Amino acid sequence: MTDFVPEDVPIRPAATVMLIDDRPDLQVFMMERHANTVFAGGMWVFPGGAVDHQDDASYYANIATHRTDAEASALMGLESGGLAYYMAAIRETFEEAGILLALHRHDERPLRLNSSNQQRFESLRDQLNAGDTTLKSILQQESLLADVGQMHYVARWITPLGSPRRFDARFFIACIPSEQIPIHDDGELVNSTWMSPQDILERAEQEEMVLMSPTLRMVKNLAAFQSAPQVIESVEKNPLDEQARVHRDTGIIVMPGEAGYDDALTDVENGWVRLKPQV
Repeated sequence: MTDFVPEDVPIRPAATVMLIDDRPDLQVFMMERHANTVFAGGMWVFPGGAVDHQDDASYYANIATHRTDAEASALMGLESGGLAYYMAAIRETFEEAGILLALHRHDERPLRLNSSNQQRFESLRDQLNAGDTTLKSILQQESLLADVGQMHYVARWITPLGSPRRFDARFFIACIPSEQIPIHDDGELVNSTWMSPQDILERAEQEEMVLMSPTLRMVKNLAAFQSAPQVIESVEKNPLDEQARVHRDTGIIVMPGEAGYDDALTDVENGWVRLKPQV
């Protein structure tokens, strides 16, 4: 028995980022959650988490660049509030992975973390995780702009009924800044690594890695690409969403054009994906 009423679990907005790079083949940054965390304990995930009050678009006036709330909302089919998902994704990526997707305000050069400022930004990250500062304060203090423009919306997944925590999660993808190195927080996240999509799929099949089904599906879609530039070129075109379904016999998530999709189940996983090569 569960110690909660599944129907009473609220669905919280959330955001996550697939950080990609050519190393030299296409790879994605993965992190392993602590086994004792309530949600997705022991699973491999992308950086991300819930949207909260400090991610509100009005709160970030003149702090985010290259994408307005109206533009962000239109990309996700929302009337308003879309920018909050982007800002949550940037905040969580800094908190969990130590990567800050930001530009210098005066010339819009990407933020570099090196020997001259690495320790300062590590301290700021610790303060953010402790609740002693906000991302907005960090950006203002360092004369930075949130680099919303390089993040591309690629999917929406809603946690099925039955989980102790449910999220309406928006997935983004971005190339990692060339002058930054990701490091997991050693709290909720206990391990991290760069991996090729194919390697992840193989290790998951061999049960060497455990991934939530939407995460696994996103990795599978990523495996259709050959390089990071090819991914970005495709998602910049904002292709239409495709609805995920669940294969009746295997229980795996399938997308249009895959075997078993036409009569697959539509009431098991709620997902819409636009991460796919353009033909």
